[in-house]
Amino acid sequence: QVQVVESGGGLVQPGGSLKLSCAVSGSDFSIDVMAWYRQVPGKQRDLVASISSDGSTDYLDSVKGRFTISRDNAKNTVYLQMNSLKPEDTALYSCSADVTVRRPSFNLKYRTWGQGTQVTVSS
Repeated sequence: QVQVVESGGGLVQPGGSLKLSCAVSGSDFSIDVMAWYRQVPGKQRDLVASISSDGSTDYLDSVKGRFTISRDNAKNTVYLQMNSLKPEDTALYSCSADVTVRRPSFNLKYRTWGQGTQVTVSS
């Protein structure tokens, strides 16, 4: 079974920075795309940033130039460096990983999620 654990959220003042981490653990698996999403109660979940296994990235327009997604494939970990934070960045940030789990006679592909980490930007 593959597990996802996020860390790094918290309270920060406007203009500040935070770095989120997301570690994927388990056995006999590989990871394709890893991504960060965020959601505010009552609103839809937004894709903030994604990164493929070859390092290609994509960002939500409102975070371009402020957020940077990166990954360490050896550690099965993805990071989100968030700079110049704004109050509108306040949300529950969740990590996803598209995994392939190797079984004796077949491979199982699915998207797995962490429980999320709260980011609050406020003075």
